[in-house]
Amino acid sequence: MEVQWAGVEVQRMGPQHTAVGLIFPLLLGAWYVQGLEMSVGKIPFLQAVNGSTVLLPCTYLSCIGIKDLYFSWTFNENGTMQKVCDSMIVSEESKPEVNIYRERVEFIGKNIDRNVSILLWNITFEDAGEWTCFGRNPKEKGRNHSTIFTLIVVDELRVVDNTLTIIIASAVGGGIAGLMAFMLLKNFTLFVLAKLEEKNKECLVTSSGIDNTENGLSGSKADSKPTPKRK
Repeated sequence: MEVQWAGVEVQRMGPQHTAVGLIFPLLLGAWYVQGLEMSVGKIPFLQAVNGSTVLLPCTYLSCIGIKDLYFSWTFNENGTMQKVCDSMIVSEESKPEVNIYRERVEFIGKNIDRNVSILLWNITFEDAGEWTCFGRNPKEKGRNHSTIFTLIVVDELRVVDNTLTIIIASAVGGGIAGLMAFMLLKNFTLFVLAKLEEKNKECLVTSSGIDNTENGLSGSKADSKPTPKRK
């Protein structure tokens, strides 16, 4: 059975509409890349001794700038997110007034170099876990981003035994040094042999020249004798 469509016209997108359809996702992707980003650095965890004071780092970055940026720190306490501190940064030059909700916490970022880090004094085993740094930028239509820093609390820091590493490094270093010494000795030996061979060749050439000269002189003396005159 043949199906016929009556009164329906399929509209095809022209080159102009196609270009617009391709450019719009690219612009949207560029805007997304330039969005707010919160970062705790390249190493998102720290192992510290019970009773010490630690720094929980966090910085923000926005390619188009900020306005009334809201940020907060929260702690995951047995699955419940407990607010640690929060504040609003009006501009990149302003110093925020931070609200602290947890004991032994000090805000040290002061918005210098986009820094919103906190200091945790006299840590205990209850402080071990995930600390989340959150930010929301109204200038980017409320775009938000968060990052997690993990704190590990121990009785004492373990001393890593590097004996095996030192042995392996020494063995590898000794092997490389031995190979270099062998190559130097080989090159020196080849150099000495080449010089000896060159010297032997010079001696042979000199000896051959002396022999030829002596033979030539004796021959010339024999040929140069005058013929006796007949009387």
